[in-house]
Amino acid sequence: MSFSVPPKVKRNISRIIPFGFIWLFCGWVFLINDLSLTRNQNLNPETDITITLPVFIFANISLFLVGLLIGTMEMVVFEKRFRKFSLLGKIGTKLLIYLGLLFIIVVVTYLIAGAIEMKLPPYHSEVLNKMGRFLGSITFLNTSLQLGFQLFLSVVYAAITENLGHNVFRNFFTGKYHTPKIERRIFMFLDMKQSTAIAEQLGHVAYFDFLQKYYELMSDPIIENFGEVYQYVGDEVVITWDAEKGLKNQYCISCYFDLKKQMETQQHIFLEQFGISPDFKAGMHIGEVSIGEIGALKKEIVYSGDVLNTTARIQSLCKQLGHDLILSEDLKNEFSDSENYTFEYLDEITLQGKVTPTKLFATH
Repeated sequence: MSFSVPPKVKRNISRIIPFGFIWLFCGWVFLINDLSLTRNQNLNPETDITITLPVFIFANISLFLVGLLIGTMEMVVFEKRFRKFSLLGKIGTKLLIYLGLLFIIVVVTYLIAGAIEMKLPPYHSEVLNKMGRFLGSITFLNTSLQLGFQLFLSVVYAAITENLGHNVFRNFFTGKYHTPKIERRIFMFLDMKQSTAIAEQLGHVAYFDFLQKYYELMSDPIIENFGEVYQYVGDEVVITWDAEKGLKNQYCISCYFDLKKQMETQQHIFLEQFGISPDFKAGMHIGEVSIGEIGALKKEIVYSGDVLNTTARIQSLCKQLGHDLILSEDLKNEFSDSENYTFEYLDEITLQGKVTPTKLFATH
């Protein structure tokens, strides 16, 4: 019996693990610095824990686990709770919350490390007395500053990845697209119906909140179907898949229907808050694109190629052809009719800017 990790869990794990390594790496840097200054001697045995192999192993495990805890709070617990805060406000508020948590962690880990060093139970009076002296020492202040820096670095990292996107930040960091590469990808251009009329009805501020809620509710279906948001362009969302991943289990198609279902089940939220609910239409296509970093004043990872223009043209024909989802023949040919989806031939149309006609299909 095979066990498959849900896509959302897999995504959260990939976002949380870097925090563990941030804390572990910073801990090594601070430890090496402290040992070089003290020449590997405990100059304050009354307050400081002597670094032995068991203590070192425990400290590394503790740092990594604390990093994972901070990452979990950043990526899961706090992810949607500070969206309306400024960057500085968000960082400052989180730091205050974390300070209390870190104090508890310092006390608990010190008691355990002291117990390991002294070979006594953590609740023994000698261990407790040493911890009391530690809390009033310069070592505690130094430890607090080190942990504060690690915490600040974690919060900044979380804010950057939230704005850039985890995959984009990782690709920037690893330099994956410093030189252009060719990839075969699936694109879905998803456009809100009657967006101009909705914007006029709601006004600028309410329409912005409307879009925020609209995009927020799309997140889970996109994640569950292994999609990536390439761009938000006004009320249009561009979703993309690596071809192999998007074709597997027909994830690219099921994403569309999961998004439809999500909007239908959450329709009452929009009606209660805005008096109107959103609907959308989409075009899908597959092909090769070049991908790389581009820009002078601001760097972005950009896809370029005819496949994007073709997908946009297909999406623009949804109203004319009377279907909310239209696929190109190239994408349709990657599938066969299954018990999940069947394909209906619509028309052969010469898309704007192209010479060769394109066969278009709907799916149900």
